[in-house]
Amino acid sequence: MQVVVHGSELSAATAAAALSMVGHRVYWWPHPEQPWDVLRESEWLNREAGLRGQIDYSIENGALVLCDTHKTLPCAEVYWLALSADQRDDATQWVANVLAKETHNFVLVNNSTFPIGQTEQLELGLKKEHQIAVALPDMLEEGRALSSFTRPQRWLLGSENEWATRQVRELLRAFNRREDVFQLMPRRAAELTRLAIIGMLATRISYMNELASLADSLDVDVELVRQGMGADSRIGYEYLYPGCGFGGPNFARDLMRLASIQSEKGQESALLEQVLDSNEQNKESLFRKLWQHYKGQLDGLTVAIWGAAFKPGTARIDHAPVLTLIEALWAQGVHVRVHDPVALPVLAEYYGEHPLLSLADDAYAACDGADALMLVTEWKGYWNPDWRRLSTLLKASLVIDGRNIFDPQFVAQQGFVYRGIGRRADPT
Repeated sequence: MQVVVHGSELSAATAAAALSMVGHRVYWWPHPEQPWDVLRESEWLNREAGLRGQIDYSIENGALVLCDTHKTLPCAEVYWLALSADQRDDATQWVANVLAKETHNFVLVNNSTFPIGQTEQLELGLKKEHQIAVALPDMLEEGRALSSFTRPQRWLLGSENEWATRQVRELLRAFNRREDVFQLMPRRAAELTRLAIIGMLATRISYMNELASLADSLDVDVELVRQGMGADSRIGYEYLYPGCGFGGPNFARDLMRLASIQSEKGQESALLEQVLDSNEQNKESLFRKLWQHYKGQLDGLTVAIWGAAFKPGTARIDHAPVLTLIEALWAQGVHVRVHDPVALPVLAEYYGEHPLLSLADDAYAACDGADALMLVTEWKGYWNPDWRRLSTLLKASLVIDGRNIFDPQFVAQQGFVYRGIGRRADPT
């Protein structure tokens, strides 16, 4: 098939790379605000596993063609729209001014993070019988976007048109061979389902964080509670890990969108608002543990932070817990040394020069002379540190684990004070 992909989001880059892998002729038109010359230098694109390499390979062999204007686009069988939420008007104008004038049959795949009902609105601008808009909500996992596209757990396909459904199935047939992963439903249902999934996952995380706080006050190890809950088949283990808050470019935004939709329909969502408030409070949980340990005497201390990205496998720091943590520490006069395998350039650009911020290329160098080590992002390289070396570097043997990746008793046996999320241990 001839496919046009429009957008500069991760979903657009991933679709362009994946579809060009399997024989489709793909034309990728990035959004004018972020043309290819800008995208190719972006940290998130170059750090996404396998993505940049596949894009370069597809360009080299001619399966992927980069376009800088809609005037260079061909008449395609599929137009894949992957824009950000604030580019909705651009999508509407493109459909009205360009696609509405086309006379051939095509499917418009809305893979963008637009409000519920926008797919139907886009189709209203099309003229012919077989010019159909379908919803295919973005379900990619950042950090493994290409693999989650090519080996999907499921596709939420919103389509009420049998011909359009067949076209999309053919488009993605190479990624749907082992078992049928399509969940077919009306367009609005697909758009709402995606938001509902995000809301449920966020609620589970926030609930576990509340339980962790309660476990702390009762001197109970929340890990035992988590295992007991997960063993119940009605609950399961997924997204039951307490932590120091979630971030990312989409998660909180989608929660707010779901809450605003409910508000527009006259259904105030106390639950979702509580989830959002709880998450913001959790981003300061490590700061509060440091405050309690030092009894509020923080001025002049130095803290090492391991991990800045909002999750492992990405360089993005959008709404990342580390931002709230750093600013809370600065407000108390704490010097912060941060190490992250990939996100330091982004953090440097975000904050610029700051007298209380140092960026360390080496994880252990960040700890030299520090009064505490805080683990914020659970990169695999942090899971099994050299505790003996850390004991010689840290001025004070305090480890605050924001992701509960360490064994509290083992850490305590190495002579450290361990404080996790709902977990604690003191040196023996």
